[in-house]
Amino acid sequence: MLKILTIIGARPQIIKAAALSRAIRESYQDKIHEVLLHTGQHYDQNMSEVFFEQLGIPRPDYNLNVGSGAHGKQTATMITGIEEVLLKEKPDYLVLYGDTNSTLAGAIAASKLHIPIVHIEAGLRSFNKSMPEEINRIMCDHASTLLFSPTLTGIHNLEHEGFNLNNTSPFTNDNPGVFHSGDVMFDNSLFFATLSDEQSKITRELGLTGQPFILATIHRDNNTDQPDRLNGIFEALYQVSLQKDIPVVLPLHPRTAKLLKQNLKPALYNNIKHHSKIHLIAPVSFLDMIALEKNAILVMTDSGGVQKEAFYFAKPCIIMRSETEWVEIVEHGAGIICDADTQRIMDATFHFMGDAKPTFPMIFGDGKAAWFICEQLLKNKN
Repeated sequence: MLKILTIIGARPQIIKAAALSRAIRESYQDKIHEVLLHTGQHYDQNMSEVFFEQLGIPRPDYNLNVGSGAHGKQTATMITGIEEVLLKEKPDYLVLYGDTNSTLAGAIAASKLHIPIVHIEAGLRSFNKSMPEEINRIMCDHASTLLFSPTLTGIHNLEHEGFNLNNTSPFTNDNPGVFHSGDVMFDNSLFFATLSDEQSKITRELGLTGQPFILATIHRDNNTDQPDRLNGIFEALYQVSLQKDIPVVLPLHPRTAKLLKQNLKPALYNNIKHHSKIHLIAPVSFLDMIALEKNAILVMTDSGGVQKEAFYFAKPCIIMRSETEWVEIVEHGAGIICDADTQRIMDATFHFMGDAKPTFPMIFGDGKAAWFICEQLLKNKN
């Protein structure tokens, strides 16, 4: 029996882990035993706990309850807790997702104990090392034994960094295996889309059923914590809604909600709060998020995951960052990088609401990435 320890901590990781847990439950129960460790990096009810209930993820075997805090303190606390669990459980592999502090902490703890690391979403690069996520993903990749990239671009990035794509088993962190797996989030979006149609009431509750609307998400600290950038983004949201007479739905990340009044100009804050077509709502569940993405005519975001989900459901995307890890979205005309520039965001929005014809080819796999990963874990067990 192969034993894996999966680390989750932030909301996107909880969702991603659902795909692998589902594959194990449906096809590999007699071959793979999964132990779940939740670092507690996200602890808000809607940002974390509800996902276990809705997505059918097994309850974590361990919860470090770390909570928020400065990067160094948060990561150090995680390393200590993860190390204790690794020593107790002695897994064959440590499975890590994405690029959060939970990912970095897991990579450091496991590498010190010589436990092989599996990195799902390997090879993603923004080429902007001022982003904490960029440092986390690079360091995790270079400590990993098995690297699963969702896209060919990710594979090429790893090759350019010196990874040998022709390595053969047995794999180690000095002789890592690199695989083009497809995207576990695409697995999930396909699986949960029907459930979302059946269970989500979010568009009805907002009075938007059958009406065109824009979905927006803002959470990155370089957008929320810098007043000029936050004002640039929200001015664009306000002007688009005003000029096009279209609702904008914005589920507020806790960081954004906390800093909105503090960092927006008073007049703009007042306009946003009192404009009837701007819906500032609490964080939503994954099923509600799918419903919003499927029914929106356009998505505006600084989230990497939401960019992909928009693409899955054939929705054009305004990228409110200076770069993207998902360059394929831009290359196919389905996304436009606008940073926090008010005019660029407005121009791109009007472009997509006009005669633009983006394409949405199947670049994220066949919806069976988690099964592919399970097969490789079993095949390459040391």
